[in-house]
Amino acid sequence: MGFKKVFFAIFLTVFFIACNFTEEIHLNKDGSGKMNIGFDGSEMLQMIPASDSLSTKEVIDSTLVFKDFLREKKDSIAQLPIEEQEKLKKLEPFSIHMVVDEPNGVMNFDMFSDFKNVSDVNDAFNAFQNASTIGPSAGDASMPKKSSDGATQVSYSFNGNKFVRETEIKDMELFKKSLDSLQSAEMFLGGSTYTFKYHFPKRVKSTNVEKATFSMDGKTMIYEVNFLDMLKDPESIKIEVELEK
Repeated sequence: MGFKKVFFAIFLTVFFIACNFTEEIHLNKDGSGKMNIGFDGSEMLQMIPASDSLSTKEVIDSTLVFKDFLREKKDSIAQLPIEEQEKLKKLEPFSIHMVVDEPNGVMNFDMFSDFKNVSDVNDAFNAFQNASTIGPSAGDASMPKKSSDGATQVSYSFNGNKFVRETEIKDMELFKKSLDSLQSAEMFLGGSTYTFKYHFPKRVKSTNVEKATFSMDGKTMIYEVNFLDMLKDPESIKIEVELEK
């Protein structure tokens, strides 16, 4: 079974089976850095019956670079509505790395990007979800189906001494529709977690997150929330971190 089939299978089910998501950011003194949003889908892998067509003994370790993909598909993309072209364009800074090792119960998926300023990866979470539109056609000539609209937007800022992550509901009507769609998945998503893991160039002086934990050197902050709760009330997740001077 090839990369594209497994890729699509992951996104087809990832938001309906408990998974552990991690949003990890490494920040440098000059504001540059790298971001990775990923999940451990091992539990999902265990739920796929051995007789299922998605089951495979093949070990897959593949990377998809969206910049290259969009260049290869530029003629097809040009035929899409402008709105859809813009959504696909937002994926350009990112690459995806997937490892599937069914015999050893491993399924890891990571979307990552280097950045010059953390604001360059604003709305990365929506990009993570919209990446599912690429999966079915990653190796075909056809283009993906219409991607879902983003009702929310996540933004980041870092001035060298203060870091902020916050979410804004951009379209309340679309957001309410997304909540309705979550109802059928609540029993699965209830056990899912979303972990923020942020690495700073200096020690953390203070944060508004009471339940955060820190590394021994005080430069890494870890904060875990319930994934379903975050989806239901995204604006409640506002992270502010002040660093020592």
